[in-house]
Amino acid sequence: MADGENKVFELKVGIFIAVGILIFFLVVFSIGDVYFVKRGFHISVIFNFVNGVGQSAPVRLAGVNVGQIDKIDLFFDKNEKKTKVKLLAWINDDRVKIQKDCKATINTLGLLGEKYLEISPGEDTENFLKNGDRITGKDPISTEYLTQRICEVADSANVVMTRLKEGKGTIGKLLSDETIYNDMEAFVKDIKAHPWKLLKKR
Repeated sequence: MADGENKVFELKVGIFIAVGILIFFLVVFSIGDVYFVKRGFHISVIFNFVNGVGQSAPVRLAGVNVGQIDKIDLFFDKNEKKTKVKLLAWINDDRVKIQKDCKATINTLGLLGEKYLEISPGEDTENFLKNGDRITGKDPISTEYLTQRICEVADSANVVMTRLKEGKGTIGKLLSDETIYNDMEAFVKDIKAHPWKLLKKR
């Protein structure tokens, strides 16, 4: 009788341990976003420049998260004779419809946030991307180029301010010529005192 009770106890312990292991794996897979059967598809997006986007970066369609970047490869395009970048994007639901005329860009969450792949829907309502399809993305503007443009604008602003201080140009003369300023001030005071003059026909 004791042997039978021990076997039943051991069976219960074994079942308890098996259920615990099963629950553990289910929790791990759900947290890691891993599934036994993946319902989705891959598409490739080709860029000349990706501005630092990394593997596992989010993929968004119309601003909604639909997947992630699984792989980033550099390759040499023999036709265009230049090195390009291929992003392998995983779309995590095969029910997601992406038009073949969609627009793909590299975007940033906020000013200094994470970079991600943004897909803007197209207008084609009959042709959609399938597993393994390839599209060409629109290259992002590099940070160096933006910095250069900001410096150029700042330099131009400095030149304009210098010319204004020196009284050059029409606006500069208005700001620096006291005679013009005094005449304008007198005119404004006269209009305030006699507003009917604005209605007088000349």
